[in-house]
Amino acid sequence: MPDEQLTSLSRHKIAILIDGDNAQASLLSQMLVEAGRYGLVTLRRIYGDWTTNSMNSWKDILNFHAVQPIQQFRYTIGKNATDSAMIIDAMDILHSGVVEGFCLVSSDSDYTRLATRIRESGVFVMGIGEKKTPKPFVNACDVFVYTENLVAEEKILKTQSKKSQEKVKGDQEPIPLLRKAFEMSVQEDGWSLLAVMGNALYQLDPGFDPRTYGHKQLSRLIGSYKEIFEQRAVETNGSTLFYVKIKE
Repeated sequence: MPDEQLTSLSRHKIAILIDGDNAQASLLSQMLVEAGRYGLVTLRRIYGDWTTNSMNSWKDILNFHAVQPIQQFRYTIGKNATDSAMIIDAMDILHSGVVEGFCLVSSDSDYTRLATRIRESGVFVMGIGEKKTPKPFVNACDVFVYTENLVAEEKILKTQSKKSQEKVKGDQEPIPLLRKAFEMSVQEDGWSLLAVMGNALYQLDPGFDPRTYGHKQLSRLIGSYKEIFEQRAVETNGSTLFYVKIKE
């Protein structure tokens, strides 16, 4: 990995646990981006009864994002069977100390006590769910993201990416990946440190390499899209830090 993509910033390890009965498969990529804003998503699990047709929409995308499916049989018709399995797993993970944060994906109020318990332990917990999610669960989290906002954001990104892809043909177009990495690492001032953005790229795609797109460095790859990205260099204590921003 090039030096410019390394960062000395400590990144918390995040576990993302998804209630497959109460989440949308089409938003998995965006969910990982949201969780990735707060740390490295090192543990990825989704819970559901994989013998049912209702879980078919998840199967292809899980392999792509390396999310581990956990089988939980539905013992009672009409009852969400994933609650107990996900809660037990979460507590085991909490006590193991292998992560410093959790992302719980569900709109189910049954996870309110779990979120509260995790936060009481001094561990960061975020939630992702629909706007219908009961307020007690929302308020039990340090951060809660509504999927309706992710849907709207995904539509904007797809529209922007379609326009920017007109000059590049084929499957090797890096712009969607670069945009997602930027969204994971952007700061309040609208700029992203290039090193942090580089780490986000490897979270999204461990096989990412600027050389795939004909550039030796990430900065040069981004610089080839001047109509989309703006870069600046800042001298700090004898070293140079590079920043990236998406143009309006």
